[in-house]
Amino acid sequence: MPQTASRPRVMGVLNATPDSFSDGGRFVAFDAALAHGRRLIADGADILDVGGESTRPGAAPVDEAEEIARVEPLIRELAAQTKARISIDTMKPAVARAAMAAGAVIWNDVSALRHAPDSLATAAALGCDVVLMHMQGEPGTMQAEPHYDDVVSEVAAFLVERAEAAMAAGVLRERIWLDPGIGFGKHMTAHNIPLLAGLDRIVGLGFPVVLGVSRKSFISALDGGGRDAEQRLGGSIAAALAGAAAGVAAVRVHDLRETAQALNVWAAIAQAGRGG
Repeated sequence: MPQTASRPRVMGVLNATPDSFSDGGRFVAFDAALAHGRRLIADGADILDVGGESTRPGAAPVDEAEEIARVEPLIRELAAQTKARISIDTMKPAVARAAMAAGAVIWNDVSALRHAPDSLATAAALGCDVVLMHMQGEPGTMQAEPHYDDVVSEVAAFLVERAEAAMAAGVLRERIWLDPGIGFGKHMTAHNIPLLAGLDRIVGLGFPVVLGVSRKSFISALDGGGRDAEQRLGGSIAAALAGAAAGVAAVRVHDLRETAQALNVWAAIAQAGRGG
């Protein structure tokens, strides 16, 4: 998944879950999820990121069989209808295997292949692209007093270690993506904002970077708080543009059409500024 020359690729979020922080319950039914996936494709998604288990703070774990039942038919149907690449957002190797068999080509793992003893070996055997994300703690407890002495340096060191572990297990370097994990085990502004400001250091590690900032809570914290997830579009786009300026390869978003439009305008301005 190389970075496009003009702008980052856009990864559309498709949560087939009842409890995701942003759109929980809206697309848990198969028909609703399929229709939303088709809308994301029509809006220009380069990648569809399908998830069957919420990773919001305090989310309850989902049984492996239930997670597969939520995502496998959806991926199979979407893979038959689009040339967009499909990603499975899961920590579980069995779910990743089922998703790849159904047509997914990317494993997006918030645990950076640490969740199960066979995660690394499974990723190597599948031969798929893998997104390794930084998270301090676990989804259920990650926001319980996260601490860093130097958030950018510590996140960078973690990501390098996980990339090296993946390669040692047999995952090809060109298959590895990194995600700094905005909002995952990070204080709303004390950690997320410095991490966004230091994205060039994460990009500088030499791997393509996926940035997930869409509708995250730190936006409301900067905006006086009290706003629900669907009222964070402006902040989401601002953070995505900051990522684009830092050189990230993809942005993971809920509001695909609006974000793609903003990135297209940003790219046109940047190209003109370079004399193109």
